[in-house]
Amino acid sequence: QVQLVESGGGMVQPGGSLRLACAASGSIFNLYPMGWYRQAPGKQRELVASISSAARPNYTDSVKGRFTISRDNAKKMVYLQMNSLKPEDTAVYYCNTAPPYTTRWSWGRGTQVTISS
Repeated sequence: QVQLVESGGGMVQPGGSLRLACAASGSIFNLYPMGWYRQAPGKQRELVASISSAARPNYTDSVKGRFTISRDNAKKMVYLQMNSLKPEDTAVYYCNTAPPYTTRWSWGRGTQVTISS
């Protein structure tokens, strides 16, 4: 059973930056596409960025040009660099497997990101 632990969240002002990190246990991490998801209060969880096992990234339109996803397979880590943050980026951020892989591992606790002046 793979365990996922997210970290790096916090409260920043609009225009600020944060770098999220996700640590995964298990030896099969490098085989799967991974993604960062977020869930704002009262909204469904959405996939905002994903990265293939070959490190090819993909982003939802609302974060293109501002967020950068990366992975370090040797360390079993996935990162999300978030720049030019906006209040609408406020959410709990989670990492997990991503499409086209259809099975999600157990969700971690996530990390809270709050953008406020």
